[in-house]
Amino acid sequence: MDDSGRWYDEVKVGDTFSRSITITDTHLVLGAGLIGDFNPHHVNDEFAKASRYGTRILHGMMTSALMGGAVGMYFHGTAVAYLEHAARFKAPVRAGDTLTTTWTVVDVHDKPKHGGGVVVLTGACRDQHGTVVAEADGKILVQARP
Repeated sequence: MDDSGRWYDEVKVGDTFSRSITITDTHLVLGAGLIGDFNPHHVNDEFAKASRYGTRILHGMMTSALMGGAVGMYFHGTAVAYLEHAARFKAPVRAGDTLTTTWTVVDVHDKPKHGGGVVVLTGACRDQHGTVVAEADGKILVQARP
């Protein structure tokens, strides 16, 4: 790791960061295999056509994981541990959607015995139309600059 991420002592309440990704069919297929959820909403085109969504949709867990990925990259090499992540799913995500997750720092808690502190975050994930597809809260333990 090259410690290119934000250090705890650099983070301030109100800071924001974002990351975008376009969802492909591969995300749906690999998601099913990774988490072992082969619900037909995710893997069966014919079933999905007749569903309320009209097409296969991404697993909520995958949307949540992609949101968490933005946190991991923002604290690339400076994160000690992602402590908490709670997500709420608001709208379906389909192959072809471009998701942008924006996180906001809402609090910081110094943890000198751990050489840094806990960063408290709230995030929203929107599709290319601006629809909120998921919201999440997280806490991450981050190193202070040595």
